[in-house]
Amino acid sequence: MQPNQLTSGDVIADRRADYAKMLDESGEPDAAAELMEQALELVPGWAAGWYRLAGYREKAGDKSGAIDAYRRTLEVSPDDIFGAELKLALLGDVETPDQPPSSYVERLFDDYADRFETSLVEKLDYSVPAKLATLVATTGRNYALAVDLGCGTGLLGPEICDRVARLEGFDLSQNMLAKAAEKHIYDHLAQADLSLAPEATGLFVEGATHRADLVTAADVLMYLGNLESVFEAVSELVLPGADFAFSVEDAGEGDGFHLAPSLRYAHSESYIRALCARHGLEVIAVSKTPIRKDGSNIISGILFLTRKAG
Repeated sequence: MQPNQLTSGDVIADRRADYAKMLDESGEPDAAAELMEQALELVPGWAAGWYRLAGYREKAGDKSGAIDAYRRTLEVSPDDIFGAELKLALLGDVETPDQPPSSYVERLFDDYADRFETSLVEKLDYSVPAKLATLVATTGRNYALAVDLGCGTGLLGPEICDRVARLEGFDLSQNMLAKAAEKHIYDHLAQADLSLAPEATGLFVEGATHRADLVTAADVLMYLGNLESVFEAVSELVLPGADFAFSVEDAGEGDGFHLAPSLRYAHSESYIRALCARHGLEVIAVSKTPIRKDGSNIISGILFLTRKAG
């Protein structure tokens, strides 16, 4: 068994982990942590187990114990598919990383693909695709080639396809791309990693630079802290005069970005405007709006419509 697998490979350890989960769900995180510790004595190389233990300790108010367990998660899973470094940053143990590990984001959405639309649209009132499409429609333009970055299961594609002759979609998660393909909206779908330098993203494997007159990124940039590389990639994608429409979670006042407890990044309007200015993008329209629920909270976002200098 690989240590990253969600089951430990040991029947007794798995049984104790199941009981720990039941205790946690019944409001007893201290007891859950104790039982999880017993499970990990049997399988000390189980990364998912250490991550679960960290969560129980965190709920129980044991910050130092949670930090230790998140560190152990990283030790046995250095590719950090669970996002333990992000948790350590929120607990003040390490500096906030500029980007989350791509392995974490890819696993997150590979696991989420089958229930993504039901969870996000029906339960969390997710509204970015329709609102972003409405913003794009205000231009009155039709587009020869649009590139949908972080297309996911393809929620934005149907909203904009009527004004686009060719539509390409890119995502880090192969499972999400498979769901998007089922819609038969996109002319081309491929994997891409927006955290990398433009030439390494995968955006130009089969397509030329400066080919798109519309680029969209709906609810994508919150999984990338520092957006410099994204804007560099967009600059390589677009033609002069092209439109770039995208959303971010609203960080409020300030001129930067921060990591939220949800493990997503929020960006300030001033940070985005500065990026646009550096990369030759004129801000055409800005809309501040609720974009989804997170439990009982309403998450505020900012939609931007920008245009590359001609």
